[in-house]
Amino acid sequence: MSIDNYSVSEDSSEMVAPLVAGLTVAATALAGKYGIQAWQAFKARPPRPRIRRFYDGGFQQTMTRREAALILGVRESAVEEKIKEAHRKVMIANHPDAGGSHYLASKINEAKDVMLGKTRNSGSAF
Repeated sequence: MSIDNYSVSEDSSEMVAPLVAGLTVAATALAGKYGIQAWQAFKARPPRPRIRRFYDGGFQQTMTRREAALILGVRESAVEEKIKEAHRKVMIANHPDAGGSHYLASKINEAKDVMLGKTRNSGSAF
């Protein structure tokens, strides 16, 4: 019996290619498994409301700067441009011509006047 017929090849690259391919398939399968689990966990999480919480209290007899800032959703130290922009956004959402309340519209306008330093003689019409 001759050893020459069963000699081991010096070229080991023939054995490396299937090993690399197998490791690649295994890594891809594990990544897919964890990706699917992460997606299912993401979809199963409870829905989170995207709406900001608003001030729960009612209106004060005489509007303060703090209350005006809460109504418009700006800081008390906001600049005139921010106040006007916030007033416009809130008025679009609550305008009486679009189904909003006349009372809320008057309070929004009063809030803008308080924040801009303009005084109104009678305050709210209501």
